[in-house]
Parts: sequence; structure tokens; C-alpha cells
Amino acid sequence: MKVLVTGFEPFGGEKLNPSYEAVKLLEDNIDGAEIIKGVIPVVFKRSINELEKLINLYQPEIVILVGQAGGRYDITVERVAINIDDARIPDNDGNKPVDEKIFADGENAYFSNLPIKAMVEEIRKANIPASISNTAGTYVCNHLMYGLLYLINKKYPDIRGGFIHVPFLPEQVLTRANTPYMSLEMISKGLALAIKAAINNKEDKKIAEGTIC
Repeated sequence: MKVLVTGFEPFGGEKLNPSYEAVKLLEDNIDGAEIIKGVIPVVFKRSINELEKLINLYQPEIVILVGQAGGRYDITVERVAINIDDARIPDNDGNKPVDEKIFADGENAYFSNLPIKAMVEEIRKANIPASISNTAGTYVCNHLMYGLLYLINKKYPDIRGGFIHVPFLPEQVLTRANTPYMSLEMISKGLALAIKAAINNKEDKKIAEGTIC
């Protein structure tokens, strides 16, 4: 089995991105699966094109995208991506789409087909904070997640895929008072456990992980 795991390059003035830094620390084999690591540009449209190149090159059975969610305190496994780009800041090529559809022929939303609850449960077993997220935002993270799930729906039905957001690293919050962070080692360990759960669970667990508001 091949698992493609991608992180993003730095953006928004940051010198690093914890998503790719954590992906780089992953072992090359997890539970018998080959782990293929990639880096994705923080650029609308081009990010999806680069992802599809990696999919065609490696032909993975599972694709797990990872991105930075500064301000979140835990590792969050995303449930859904929506068909909208609404950028508060420009991407790394200067694009700043507002209220634009990602794919005109796409559904309003696509849900991850990974065992997201099993993944969260596996991370928590190691005493690492984790939860289900019901919004991947409207920036390049959501854009890429939607792009992956659109491609799965239209072209690659045998792939299972989804997205995980990770917090800032300690060095990113030195001048950000009262901002959550997580160590690089803990983030990478959490990702490895999420990958393990994705490999070993074809169906998700029926456990409550919803929110009241």
C-alpha cells in the first residue's frame, strides 16, 4: 500500500510551515505501508495541479493532506470541504479570489472518505489533543482538500483521502501572546497515528464527535 502525505510551503510571512516540517519527520514505512511525502505550494489552482501530478506519479491508495491552522490548539481531522474560495490574504503568487467556485461542475461540498473518527481516537490514545473539525476554512487548505475530493469523485474512485490541520510550532508564537502551539515531535507523532488508523480502518467508528454550535 502507498500513502501520499503532503504538507504546505510557508505562507503569510512565516519562515516555515509546521505541516511540511512534521511530514518530513514521518517514517518511510508505517504499518507496512510506503509513506510518500510531498510539498504543495500555497497557491490557488496550482496546488491542485501539483497534487494531481503526485497522484499520477505514485498512484497511492490513500492521500492525506496536512496544513497549518494557526490558533487551533489540537490536531484537527477535517470532515468536509466546500466549493468556495474566499481569501482574506493573497496566496504565495498574489492571487486573492473572493467568493469564487473551485470547480463549476463540483458539488457544493465533499466529505472526507477517511475514517476520521478512528483517526482522532488513535491520536488521543497517545495523549495528543485531537478532534474533528467541520470547517477547513476558505483559503488554500480548503481549496486543496476540495480539489482532492473532487478528483476522487470524478477520476480516482479507489483513493481514500482527506485533510488534517495542525497547530503552530512554539517558535511561531514567540510574539503571539496567548496563542496555542504544539511541538513538532508531537505533531509528527499524531500524524503517524492518524495514518496508522487510516490504513487499518476501512470503515469509520460510530462514536459521537459532533459539536453543539
